[in-house]
Amino acid sequence: MLAAAPGTAHAAAAPLAAGPTRTAATGASRTSLLTQGTTLVHADLHNHTAMSDGDGDPELAFASMRDAGLDVAALTDHSTLFSIEGLSRSEWDHTGRLADAADDPGQYTAIRGFEWSHPLLGHVNVWFSGNYTDLLQSSSMSRLYSWIASSGGVAGFNHPGREVGRFDNFRFTAGVREPMIGLEMFNRGDDYLFDGWGSGQTSPLAACLNAGWRPGLTGVSDEHGTNWGFPEGKGRTGLWVTQNTRQEVLAAMRARRFFATRVSGLRVDATANGVRMGGLVPLVRGDVTFEVDLDRGPEWVGKPLRIQVLRPGTDAPTVPEVVDTVAGQVTRFTVPLDLADGDWVVLRVSDPSQANPSPGPAGHPCNDWGVAYTSPWWLQP
Repeated sequence: MLAAAPGTAHAAAAPLAAGPTRTAATGASRTSLLTQGTTLVHADLHNHTAMSDGDGDPELAFASMRDAGLDVAALTDHSTLFSIEGLSRSEWDHTGRLADAADDPGQYTAIRGFEWSHPLLGHVNVWFSGNYTDLLQSSSMSRLYSWIASSGGVAGFNHPGREVGRFDNFRFTAGVREPMIGLEMFNRGDDYLFDGWGSGQTSPLAACLNAGWRPGLTGVSDEHGTNWGFPEGKGRTGLWVTQNTRQEVLAAMRARRFFATRVSGLRVDATANGVRMGGLVPLVRGDVTFEVDLDRGPEWVGKPLRIQVLRPGTDAPTVPEVVDTVAGQVTRFTVPLDLADGDWVVLRVSDPSQANPSPGPAGHPCNDWGVAYTSPWWLQP
């Protein structure tokens, strides 16, 4: 009960050696058509091994993810209670040694993390902390937030809505807003936009952002098997970094300069009135011009896609604009926004030819298949 169920990992961003479960994939270039000074790296920030409830040898995980074409990878085994299906002190130390051995500054960033796992309140990943905490030390959201605030690390809400407590219903704690940098929108193959809708819950995205949190949006494989990094269709995160090092990956995470997807090799960069995703847009009311660089290389040139503008709603995001586009180009469009309607805006990229297996309200524009989410922008005077 204290740990997650097994899952599988995500595909590579570059050509791979083909095999029975390891298929080749191509992707877009790593250079934005909109902005300068950063490079796209493909990341999987949520993985498990036999040190908690996974099946795989932790000695093999980082090498597998590098072989799969990932540029940034994290091991985040569960911390639960008294090491039941979770990390022990020696295993935490061992994770650090494995990450240090695999880390290759400039080429491959290996990160030690952990997943705080409460069976009712939910699960939270923590990265770049010097220590870890479990349910004995941090038995509530408030205690966990206090620990995170003093840890020096950053954290994110995992598979939001899967556990009934939904992080104490996303109750906002101002003192930990900055280090809470992530909200998983894709976990394994699932899109969490409307998770729990069928049982009467609100959209986790709307609930989290409406409460006052300011996370970027991530995709993760939540790998529990032995095929870290390879199978297609599982979540991953695209980070825009100045260098592929731990320091600069952390800087990109703190800046929310990343996007969620479950498609290998995808490049998404986006600006709102010239402000990059994850940033603050100085606006009370007026037109906002979005520019979206969306590419997946030769495989997707000309592929029909949609861009949906998500805004605050009580139970689910409202969608004031839907823009038809194709992969392999920059799309520009303008939408009037008003701070009185709420302070956040997210762009969702979708494939209109496929249905969302977890739909929301009847007729909602996001009841198609999600390809990617930008991190939000926040309006401010």
